Amino acid sequence: MSSTDGPTAPPTPADRPDPRELWIAGAGGVGREALDTALAAGVPVTGFLDDGQHGATVRGLPVRRPTDVPPGARYLVGIADPAVRQRLAALLDGRGAVPATLVHPRALIAPDTVLGPGCLVMGGAYVSSSVRLGAHSQVHYNATVGHDAVLGERVTVYPGGNVSGAVHLADGATVGSNAVVLQGRRIGAGAFVGAAAVVTGDVPAGEVVVGSPARPLRR
Repeated sequence: MSSTDGPTAPPTPADRPDPRELWIAGAGGVGREALDTALAAGVPVTGFLDDGQHGATVRGLPVRRPTDVPPGARYLVGIADPAVRQRLAALLDGRGAVPATLVHPRALIAPDTVLGPGCLVMGGAYVSSSVRLGAHSQVHYNATVGHDAVLGERVTVYPGGNVSGAVHLADGATVGSNAVVLQGRRIGAGAFVGAAAVVTGDVPAGEVVVGSPARPLRR
């Protein structure tokens, strides 16, 4: 009987992913900002996962297809679009990868705040006390999230966005750059608050609002 017919040998330590290392899904702008966050936090990054740039090198790191991720590897989705983030997270989870949360050392996270798996908090961000961030949410640089706010899964707060206290952002909602959401407002699933908008009332699911005070975008 040949050696190939015998039992499969258990994986050696060299075959197992290093639990300290991280793959970043998405090699575009947010993916590279996620890399900046990882470098500042002392988290080693193995490479990027991106079908569009597969085989290339970005910032000195290899780019592989998302389907190439090894089981047990840690990953973070560095893409702003919530729908793409959802698709990639499901694909990577299905291949046995594990979402990791990444926080820049110059971000401030107050006590009694919980960040779900796969969250990204960039430099200069402030997340106040008793806040809940759902899985794969992003708070970009110099953005703020006030006390008792609840962010669902795959929520994005762009640079300089200001989410006031007790705001509820449902799954897939986005707050644009320098936009303000006033105290206690509710932003529905998949809604988009345009840059510099001031939200004074609740925003229905899927709505796009712009201006000050924010009004539905006329298409």
